[in-house]
Amino acid sequence: MKKNRWLVVLGALIIQISLGAVYIYSVFKTPLQQMFGWDKSQVALPAQIILASFAIAMIFAGRVQDKIGPRVVATAGGIVLGAGLILASLTQKMGGLSWFVTTFSVIGGIGVGITYVCPISACVKWFPDKRGLITGLAVAGFGAGGLVFAPIAKSLIESHNVMYTMLALGIIFLVTIIIGAQFLSAPPADWKPENWQAAAGSTAAPQKKDYSWREMLATPQFYLLWLAYFAGCTAGLMIIMNASTIWQSFAANQKIVGSVLDSTVFDTIKTAGATSVSLIAIFNAIGRIAWGKISDSMGSRIKTLIIMFAICSASMLFLNRLTTYPLFIIGTGLIGFCFGGFLALYPAVTADFYGTKNVGANYGIMFTAYGAGGLLGPWLQARLVEKGLTIGILKEGAQAATFDIINYKTAFVVSGIMCIVAVLFKLLTKAPKLKNI
Repeated sequence: MKKNRWLVVLGALIIQISLGAVYIYSVFKTPLQQMFGWDKSQVALPAQIILASFAIAMIFAGRVQDKIGPRVVATAGGIVLGAGLILASLTQKMGGLSWFVTTFSVIGGIGVGITYVCPISACVKWFPDKRGLITGLAVAGFGAGGLVFAPIAKSLIESHNVMYTMLALGIIFLVTIIIGAQFLSAPPADWKPENWQAAAGSTAAPQKKDYSWREMLATPQFYLLWLAYFAGCTAGLMIIMNASTIWQSFAANQKIVGSVLDSTVFDTIKTAGATSVSLIAIFNAIGRIAWGKISDSMGSRIKTLIIMFAICSASMLFLNRLTTYPLFIIGTGLIGFCFGGFLALYPAVTADFYGTKNVGANYGIMFTAYGAGGLLGPWLQARLVEKGLTIGILKEGAQAATFDIINYKTAFVVSGIMCIVAVLFKLLTKAPKLKNI
């Protein structure tokens, strides 16, 4: 029976939307602080650990799914992720932060990493003719997951509590990922669409041989690709994880009278900051599809990446001047748009350069750039920002709270320069020689 390859895309979207809920951790932060009394650094720790666990697990999961297929591995990943969140719901009874980090961040992150690589690998192999677009669609689900599950999580927290929400989401993700995994499969060896032939020199031109991960690591192109990916993820995650607080500093600096700010004004600023997070998520999801399609049309993913890194660097370098809300949304939206494109194009580039047979293992290693960027972006932002004026928030004429205005300029400039260097790396990056037909 002939396989309908679009069913693989359906399964990929079901899985990735569920996995994309990893981006809604900010919804849990305040309820967790209120329930357990964690300080800012403690409540930020689970988000950093889950990104690192996610990236590390992909290395091993990619190798396994290349050997036994994506369906079994994705099913196992769904079970691990679901179990992690279900166990995290017991945090109140089992010991606080250490239990939550172990279950939500380590076990849950491993579950995300095991599962994430499977639909990407399957889609890359089934769609050599639309590799950029299809990987863009697959990872767009990951970007859109936050938009789907953030309101669900918020509603569950308000109607019950954060621990109940963890339990409910754990069950939901376990079920949906297992269902989506059943649509995944790998095509027969050397499969290609009927009547399709890659144009000579195009991004989809086949390889003489498929590189193993060791052979990939022996090529200088891998390190140029990895370092550029790292720069792009550092910039993107720095903005995505801090957009709301960045806007609060921008806006509060313009609205203060003396050294105080009325609480109603500050509430409006916070609402706008929260809205910016959702808008960036939309740009992020759209960028994954748009840049994938653009790279297919241009016939060169490297040239497409050069354009993306140039836009991202310009946005980062000028972001500190974009202090009106429309300009702020444009600047951060462009960064989110390009960040989504990086996540769409890099699986395709890995397949273009190193073949599809071992793309799960190879992209798992390439994806460590994301994990490194997820750790460096927030760390870099925290180390390079400068604390400015501490202002009072007045409610009914009395000071109800304080707020520290932060100067992010240096962090933005350093990240922008990293993206400029990434452009130079891309100009030096050519496909491995003597491997193309």
